[in-house]
Amino acid sequence: MDTISSDTKTVLVVEDEQPLADAIRLKLEHSGFAVAVARTVEQALHYLEDLVKVDAIWLDHYLLGKENGLDFVMMVKGEKAEWRHIPIFVVSNTASIDKVHSYLQLGVQKYYVKANYRIDEIVKDITEALATPSA
Repeated sequence: MDTISSDTKTVLVVEDEQPLADAIRLKLEHSGFAVAVARTVEQALHYLEDLVKVDAIWLDHYLLGKENGLDFVMMVKGEKAEWRHIPIFVVSNTASIDKVHSYLQLGVQKYYVKANYRIDEIVKDITEALATPSA
């Protein structure tokens, strides 16, 4: 059945590496999420504009195009009030103290170094975050 129930949560995956994006999408779908995948900041912004609801964002730092994940977070947290509440889970290959601090200061939910976490661990964190009612 292709119908998505109204209580199905949607995760926007912003990842430029296609095989990894496919693996993330499959893992999220197997966990009961609806998934949209974008490879650039521009595509991701279009999804946010066009989708009825995005409940969480899985974000890679390095993306195709001129903007990176940090640029995207600044746009999401700054442009539209209805986007600011969306939890963002940043997954990156690097973890410089400055970069992690910048993301956390902008309000991301959590920052992961790809090499230190499996996809299913991050999916579990997203699931738990979305199961917790916001005040």
